[in-house]
Amino acid sequence: MIVAHRGASFDAPENTLASFQEAWKQKADAIEGDFYLTKDGHIVCMHDKTTKRTTGGAAELKPAEATLEELRALEVGAWKNDKFAGERIPLLEEVLATVPQNGKILVEVKCGPEIVEPLRVGLEKSSLKPEQIVIICFDDEVVKQCREKMPQYKANWLTSYKQNEATGKWSPSVKSVLNTLRETKATGLGTQARDEVVTVEFVKQIRDAGVECHVWTVNEEAQAKRYAGLGFDSITTDKPAAIRHALAEGK
Repeated sequence: MIVAHRGASFDAPENTLASFQEAWKQKADAIEGDFYLTKDGHIVCMHDKTTKRTTGGAAELKPAEATLEELRALEVGAWKNDKFAGERIPLLEEVLATVPQNGKILVEVKCGPEIVEPLRVGLEKSSLKPEQIVIICFDDEVVKQCREKMPQYKANWLTSYKQNEATGKWSPSVKSVLNTLRETKATGLGTQARDEVVTVEFVKQIRDAGVECHVWTVNEEAQAKRYAGLGFDSITTDKPAAIRHALAEGK
């Protein structure tokens, strides 16, 4: 499964409707977007902790401290290219509405458990079937609560890795990863594309635990072929069309 990271974000401004529509044009199997809860209880699609980067420095608002009206007043497309000027921060329901009948969405929660109940309501209001929706998050408590309160949706725990300069060891270890997956009841692991960590043995241990394997963010063709060869369930990329073409060539 090819997942468009923040939409087709190599070609269009990330986490905008233009980017998600471009992803579907590029025949992505799924889109991935990042979501926060606003001060007045709405769920908006943006990645960073503030709006500074995607407004070209025009405003530095934190979602939890801003209202929907304040956030929607911001322009978030021109920083990428002038042709995208006028793009606004989308609402969860607007992003969900772009998903076609045979498409999926990975909803990445960027805040804490306070979003779980509003998210449950928002997802259940949409016309999408449960199997079209996957919740993903680095916060293990969010994953745990989503599995408890929304068992109809898959929920993947996300992790990146850090290397200890003195020992050369990477953390978290596979043992720690497996413990978190078990404790949260996550249906899948969303792993950073860190080739030194994600070995054949690593993948075998995750699979043996009955958990799906997903990887992010892969933009190089050779690396995409490596993860496809390891049997990953999905590859998240900024370049859905290019990566699909590369994998098709490799068959």
